[in-house]
Amino acid sequence: MWEFPRTRYADCNGSEASEETEISVNIGGVKHTLYGDVLNRYPETRLAELLNRVSDSAEDLSGLCDDYDDLKREFYFDRDPKAFKCILELYYYGEIHMKRGICPMCFMKEMDYWGIDEDYLDECCRCSLNEVETELAEIAEKVKTILDDLEDDDDDDDARVSRSQRCQTFLWKLMEKPESSVAARVIAVVSFVFILLSSVVMCVGTIPELQVQDDEGHLTEHPTLEAIETACIIWFTVEYVLRLASSSSKLHFVFSFLNIIDFLAIMPFYVVLILTHLGTAMMELANVQQAVQALRIMRIARIFKLARHSSGLQTLTFALKSSLKELGLLLMYMSVGIFLFSALGYTMEQSHPETMFTSIPQSFWWAIITMTTVGYGDIYPKTTLGRCNAAVSFLCGVIAIALPIHPIINNFVIVYSKQRVLETAAKHEIELMALRAREEAQECPEAERRAASVDSSSMWDSAAVSASQSDSFIPLLGETATVSKNQRAQKCNN
Repeated sequence: MWEFPRTRYADCNGSEASEETEISVNIGGVKHTLYGDVLNRYPETRLAELLNRVSDSAEDLSGLCDDYDDLKREFYFDRDPKAFKCILELYYYGEIHMKRGICPMCFMKEMDYWGIDEDYLDECCRCSLNEVETELAEIAEKVKTILDDLEDDDDDDDARVSRSQRCQTFLWKLMEKPESSVAARVIAVVSFVFILLSSVVMCVGTIPELQVQDDEGHLTEHPTLEAIETACIIWFTVEYVLRLASSSSKLHFVFSFLNIIDFLAIMPFYVVLILTHLGTAMMELANVQQAVQALRIMRIARIFKLARHSSGLQTLTFALKSSLKELGLLLMYMSVGIFLFSALGYTMEQSHPETMFTSIPQSFWWAIITMTTVGYGDIYPKTTLGRCNAAVSFLCGVIAIALPIHPIINNFVIVYSKQRVLETAAKHEIELMALRAREEAQECPEAERRAASVDSSSMWDSAAVSASQSDSFIPLLGETATVSKNQRAQKCNN
């Protein structure tokens, strides 16, 4: 039998509570003997209420415990004994700490069962609870998105929905949901191929051997490469217009980050086309060609379109976003070092007749390539003190770069693992909802159609998260599942 050490308790009038009042509880096979002066410290809890009603009949006590042995006067609870040990800390120490290995959400259910408020949980454990709640909210959002797609499928069959709305929904899934159908997956693959092809054409077009001379003797891209470039731009334009037409919120679509990148990828082509054919009459040819070259450089933005089709690039973006503090520290360290060592290098090398450090701003370049251990050799010190300064600078540069690297890598691992767990948990939740829907199919014909719809959706959702190999499961918050169940019940009643 496991129990905390006995302590005495005095009420507000200074009189001691009787130590003879005690109850025996059996939590999952582990017996505890609890005393009244300890339990009455928190009279609003289940154990204190059980103590005050110990003289009631077994039927009256059935609502407070799972079973009761009148002969042994022992109360039985089918609860987690490890979590109960943490619960008992409240009565003796005034706060609760979750032990390692206990699920925070399950522990919150235990606290709710024993009638203990969340405020008694220590601050360090509450942070862990908030992280889990955030993860569950993200899982619920993923499941809600899938359920919204199912509702759209149901609405497509509704006669009240107009043909234009059905076409818009179909077009949106075709362009934005590669997992929804084979045609959508083919379009995603074709778009990915066009992105790679246009990037290769942009690079190959700069090779002098593959360029041709125009009427004025300037080198331009080969006509074949220009034709391929034009075909890619036409595809990107059609894709952008279709996605814009199928979007429910045009303003949100236009100002989305990935959509801005898509626009920047196709805009230079049309601007160059306008400047080439119409701009020559209003400005000098040299200015037009300079503007054309500047806009052609903007074509490199289309490589970022790969982020739309690559979950790895998206994970890297999230990891860098979560590591902004570490990246800021890295830039601050490097900025201080560059300013310090460039000033020292200029001062120490100024007396040399053949010095390469003509000014402190000009020395910034030497400090950058030295602290980053690149060392091009175009600028180097020639005095003994200058070389010592260079040695110290690249040693400090190695240390400054190495210090924030581990937190950045750790953030990437955390974000990547979290994405895998969330995707797997969302898939398991959808599969569980499909099983529940099939069970309800026997009670309602409408639920039978719903079960088939959820089952088919779980198939394409499973394909979307097929990269995840984890079998871990996180229980959902329950709101989405409850709403979906109520909606099915309402449809069945109607």
